[in-house]
Amino acid sequence: MFTLALIGADGAGKTTLGRRLERQFPVPVKYLYMGTNVDACNCLLPTTRLARAVKQWRGAAAPQGGPPDPRRRKPPPKNLVKRLLREAKSSLSMTNRLAEEWRRQGVAWRHRRRGSIVVFDRHFFADYYAHDVAPEDEFRSWAQRLHGLALARFYPQPDLTILLDAPPEVLFARKSEGTLELLERRRQEYLRLRDILAPFQVIDASQPEELVWSEVVRHVSAFYRARTGDTLEIAHDTQTGPVRAATVAVAE
Repeated sequence: MFTLALIGADGAGKTTLGRRLERQFPVPVKYLYMGTNVDACNCLLPTTRLARAVKQWRGAAAPQGGPPDPRRRKPPPKNLVKRLLREAKSSLSMTNRLAEEWRRQGVAWRHRRRGSIVVFDRHFFADYYAHDVAPEDEFRSWAQRLHGLALARFYPQPDLTILLDAPPEVLFARKSEGTLELLERRRQEYLRLRDILAPFQVIDASQPEELVWSEVVRHVSAFYRARTGDTLEIAHDTQTGPVRAATVAVAE
């Protein structure tokens, strides 16, 4: 089948729509979280669970779904030993991140071979493009450079990308995480991907959920029809209430 990436800043509705597609879309759909928030993952390596347990024991805050705010990057320690220890820690973290990313891609390949549409909640290439692949600032650690190279040269891009776009004020009101400035920066990072990922669709996520859902279904159905020549019918969803069954209209 094919892969679909739902991307957007926190609060855009990616998880809600991704899970709804898995329940309600009339062909098999598998939902796969592709961010760094361990608590949201539905496919996780044991090493990542262990690292999360250690961080919780130390009282560290849980990571958000995407890359950290670059402005909060700590300067390199002046002490050589501390700097080497930091580099070693960064190396281990990046090695595990790469393993985690390829593990989830392997799961996606397996679902595709079995005939399912794979819906990505976030995507590593989209989340890290502005930070590790083509960063605006000149400084990148060697681990970031390695990560960017792996994503740009080897990591598969989604077959279809849908950006759930909304003003930062709307996003913050839905999910009070980060700041308005950070949310706007994330939003602009995703919008710049229009020239990188294709096909790429932008949906106004500030609309009511049912309107956003209808647009997502329309785009996914159009892509499905382009691949298979078939039309689709949306069935009743017992978890969200009755949905009028009707053949999805696909623009020719």
